[in-house]
Amino acid sequence: MSAPHALIPRNALVWLLTAQVVALMPHLPRLPLWVAAVWLVCAGWRIQIQRMRWGYPGILVQALALVGVVAGVWAAQGSLIGLDSAVMLLLLLFMLKLLEMRKPRDALVVIYLGFFIVATAFLFDQGIPLALFQCFSLLILVAALVGLQQTPGRSDPARAMRTAAVLLLQALPLMLVLFMVFPRLGPLWAVNAPGSQARTGLAESMSPADVADLARSGELAFRASFEGAPPPQPLLYWRAMTLARFDGRNWSRLPLSAGQAHGNWQPEGEPVRYQVIVPPSHQPWVFSLRGAQTVDERLVLNRDFLLQARRPISQTMAYSASSQLDSLLEPAGLEPLQRRLHLQLPEGFDPRARAFAAELRQQYPRDADLVQALLRHFNVEPFHYTLRPPTLGRHSTDEFLFDSRRGFCAHYAGAMTFVLRAAGIPSRVVAGYQGGELNPRGNYVLVHQFDAHAWVEAWLPGQGWVSFDPTFQVAPERIEDGLESALRGEGSFLEDARLAAVRYRNIGWVNNARLLWDDLNYQWQLRVIGYQSERQMDFFRRWLGTADWQHIGMISLGVLVLCMLPLAFWILRPDLRPGAPELKAWRRLNRRLARMQLQAGAGEGPRAWQQRLRQALPRQQAELDAFFDAWVGLTYAAVDDSSRAAELMRMQRSLKCLLKALPRRRPPRPTRLAGLPDGEQQG
Repeated sequence: MSAPHALIPRNALVWLLTAQVVALMPHLPRLPLWVAAVWLVCAGWRIQIQRMRWGYPGILVQALALVGVVAGVWAAQGSLIGLDSAVMLLLLLFMLKLLEMRKPRDALVVIYLGFFIVATAFLFDQGIPLALFQCFSLLILVAALVGLQQTPGRSDPARAMRTAAVLLLQALPLMLVLFMVFPRLGPLWAVNAPGSQARTGLAESMSPADVADLARSGELAFRASFEGAPPPQPLLYWRAMTLARFDGRNWSRLPLSAGQAHGNWQPEGEPVRYQVIVPPSHQPWVFSLRGAQTVDERLVLNRDFLLQARRPISQTMAYSASSQLDSLLEPAGLEPLQRRLHLQLPEGFDPRARAFAAELRQQYPRDADLVQALLRHFNVEPFHYTLRPPTLGRHSTDEFLFDSRRGFCAHYAGAMTFVLRAAGIPSRVVAGYQGGELNPRGNYVLVHQFDAHAWVEAWLPGQGWVSFDPTFQVAPERIEDGLESALRGEGSFLEDARLAAVRYRNIGWVNNARLLWDDLNYQWQLRVIGYQSERQMDFFRRWLGTADWQHIGMISLGVLVLCMLPLAFWILRPDLRPGAPELKAWRRLNRRLARMQLQAGAGEGPRAWQQRLRQALPRQQAELDAFFDAWVGLTYAAVDDSSRAAELMRMQRSLKCLLKALPRRRPPRPTRLAGLPDGEQQG
């Protein structure tokens, strides 16, 4: 180890450690515990260096530490590529930088890295709580910059915090102008999405267990707002994907469904216009009602007439769409390949369901009649809607239809699709969400994960793909009132999420607080996070009357000058120019005495002013003498740093006592009677 020496003051080190803790806190819940232990080791080592007990780490120790953190990131993330790994490595190097600081310049580098660390937290979360905390983080980092300029003898944490707050407030106008006018640029390169391995939501394949897991989650899936009143809840079938491949247990997507839609569909009905805000899911599918269309270039209408993002959604996304709910999808007919794929069933599975389909086909030659008969079967027979179904074996459809008859939407949709295909009717499972909760504060619909739903689309001649929901035949309250109503007797609604606020929406004040907080988050997502290029262009056209960047730049520069010039004049006015504490005390007393017309004259020295004030304020002579003696001693006498702090405190106390003793107005002079000499005036 090198010889111990430290050129960074102790008060500066305290600021550095505080700033590091605040900058690292939002990241720690995502990281292994050993990362926090690394920071404790680095901070403890740095403190020992400051106390002259340990030395700086040598080159060998630094090399071993670097290899160790790289190996730790590899072990924790499984790779060094991707945002998760890159941010974790950056955080560890940020901690190790403590052991390399030798000069104040190195401390400045640590502070500047802290600003970058604050920005990286928004890659993982963009909510209101994090934004508020990061404002506090910026305050601490700026205060640390101020604290680095304070000498040990004049260290004042409160003053550093005040200065930092003033600096941030002064930067606020510039920040707002840049937020509104700075161009929204697309990503310059592609990176792996952070945390994409653990996200709640729909998957590319569906089994009953998957839907059951979603039904037990109170997390938000997305929000949707409508032009005008939202449609009734039974019409809110949010389509996300179609599942047409069946392996005997699971339903999954067909590769062909990713292609773009052709013109074989007929829009019907009045258009319903809406806007959807989806959180990052790192998956390409979005949510729309039947017969959806959009002009958003980030979305495409795929082969199954579903809106789909062109790339996985890695950040909160807002998009607008319109739907015509009565639209006919592929009414002219199916291509041979599409028909064959939507009739596919695995061999050797569910013989009783196949026999049941044959019986229905014999009784109902028309496809539409057969579908209605199957729906009546679900309605008449003793089926039960439950999130606690029994475990099914190899022939899961047979066991569900004829033995247990207990399940939820995935069971009913899968069984109905199987029977329809066995009867020769092309059909598929549609996965998405059904319904939603209206938030009257913002007039938008909240769709939670427990609203996940599966239903059936069957192709009928002349009608195309028609939606049918067998769950409605068994538990109509699930479609009309939501999952909680359907499970009220069973008591399984959010049984694994006891702390979910939506579980207690029957309690008035809890529900009001929940909806208020969600409305705040909705407005934040819509107006701040959702302020992307399209909304920015709309803002320019509405308020500036142009979308030309040259004109926008000139207007923005003018607005910026108008905002900053008054602020500059206010900051640079003479009474706010920086100075020593004794000079500020002089100015403060001078401003107070100016109200009494006793301010210091031009070129008047402190002792001359003191004598004039003694004559004008005879009752405050003791306070005046105490202040001016302390002020003259600090200003003109040679005072070392060790006693300067005590003298400053004595001057401040005397100034406080003097200001408190001063009258609000100047004492009146004695009245002089005309025609009498001074001696007789006094008599």
